[in-house]
Amino acid sequence: MESLWKRTDGRPRFDALDGNAKTDVLIIGGGISGILCAYRLEQLGVDYMLVEAGRVLGGVTANTTAKLTWQHGLIYDKLVKKYGPGVAGLYYDANREAVTEFSELLKNLDCDFEQKDSYIYSLEERSKIEREVDALQKIGCEAEFLEELELPFPVAGAVRIKNQAQFHPLKALFAIAKGLNIFENTKILEMVPDGAKYRNGIIKAKKIIVATHFPFINKHGLYFLKMYQHRSYVLALENASEINGMYLDESGRGLSFREYNGLLLLGGGGHRTGKSSSAWSGLERFAKEHYPKAREVGRWATQDCKTLDEVPYIGRYSKNTPNLFVATGFNKWGMSSAFLSAMILSDMVVGRPNRYSHVFSPDRSILHPQLGVNAIEAVCNLLTPTSPRCPHLGCALKYNKYEHSWDCPCHGSRFDDSGRVLNNPATDDLKL
Repeated sequence: MESLWKRTDGRPRFDALDGNAKTDVLIIGGGISGILCAYRLEQLGVDYMLVEAGRVLGGVTANTTAKLTWQHGLIYDKLVKKYGPGVAGLYYDANREAVTEFSELLKNLDCDFEQKDSYIYSLEERSKIEREVDALQKIGCEAEFLEELELPFPVAGAVRIKNQAQFHPLKALFAIAKGLNIFENTKILEMVPDGAKYRNGIIKAKKIIVATHFPFINKHGLYFLKMYQHRSYVLALENASEINGMYLDESGRGLSFREYNGLLLLGGGGHRTGKSSSAWSGLERFAKEHYPKAREVGRWATQDCKTLDEVPYIGRYSKNTPNLFVATGFNKWGMSSAFLSAMILSDMVVGRPNRYSHVFSPDRSILHPQLGVNAIEAVCNLLTPTSPRCPHLGCALKYNKYEHSWDCPCHGSRFDDSGRVLNNPATDDLKL
């Protein structure tokens, strides 16, 4: 079970760090966020160093469907209602700028970059789509309401935004990573004053960016309460009907569609990590019904961090850590959010103002209904008297029979049958 992207050759190799080191900016985490932050700092001539516990781009980034768009579900109507049109407009401007700049970079790389229209559809609630179109138009985005799509089922309505993009994420990021100051197999063990400790020494740094998908430092920021992780599944099908756009059901429980190299990437089956699921079975049934001549050529699963208000956390890790920064909680929109993180954090570490930083600040209010859900989930699993327990914060783990893994319902850590950590925030293997 590996994504199509992992079959790509050309992964760069980087040495492990050995001995003490010193840098102006230390980046922890070698996924898309860390690499794009390193790329941005390289362009600015900043002294930096990126360290990755294993191999770069070996985690969640390798399992994305790589849709590059500023259309993030039905986010804009929600933002207008929650924060007003000013904040919604800044969220749009920030993501439009990130998508535009990232697209210009990708066009010059061998990464199967294609411009595609993006669609968010609803099966039953036309009014939701109409409100989203209205919100987008109010903040200056060209958006269209549609009643008919090329999908094999009717919809109540859809919102289309033209000229978004899709690409091969590992081809692109392998190319970007080459030549950057990266060290693999360099696992950070703990934070120390003015730096971080790893197995072979201490890295002194004036500023540190944590780009580890889910933040691993628990004593600051309350990320273990502010976020949870969401798992979803993908089938790669040949001989299925051609899809010319990028499609997603607004409900979060429905299906997504995109095409790659003649294959249909059919996604869905989403659920909170650690909860029971049918994994790929729902996708299999859908494919059998609607694409009876299709043949499966690949399947994989991915994991996304979800925030309390569906806006990423990008900025200072907490109020009490002025030189520690974070990029997390991309809510399934990691391609645009990762580049946006690089834009904002590169400005912040060099002391340059960024007009979007307050919108994505991790210090914003945590008073949202999802906070209560996260807290109840954590308490229930902490009080569940079963083993094994997650080494992160001690929650009871659930066995995932489809992926043969131990999954944490509290914060989304995952471990394989032998106890090896698959997904953070846990940093230590599970002792079975």
